[in-house]
Amino acid sequence: MADFVRVASTSDIAPGSGMVAEVNGQTIAVFNVDGTYYAIDNTCVHRGGPLGEGDLDGEVVTCPWHGWQFNVKTGVSVNNPSACVKSYQVKVDGTDVKVLL
Repeated sequence: MADFVRVASTSDIAPGSGMVAEVNGQTIAVFNVDGTYYAIDNTCVHRGGPLGEGDLDGEVVTCPWHGWQFNVKTGVSVNNPSACVKSYQVKVDGTDVKVLL
């Protein structure tokens, strides 16, 4: 059964940035877009790059390895809309950022 799991504090992720969280054996990239938090799988489908370490521009993160871009709200690739990474439901509980796993 899926549960919301704490992945970070709101103070851990500045607006316009992201981070990588290891939760229940999964590596998740968590982003702060103007105070709203989004989470996607951390592994780029192109060559496995760490999306949580990429540059965030608005709602789009750029993979630091080969430049593939993904919308952090949907997980859909900007470069190839048929490619996508899993996106996760996120909620903020006080100062805790939680992801549905």
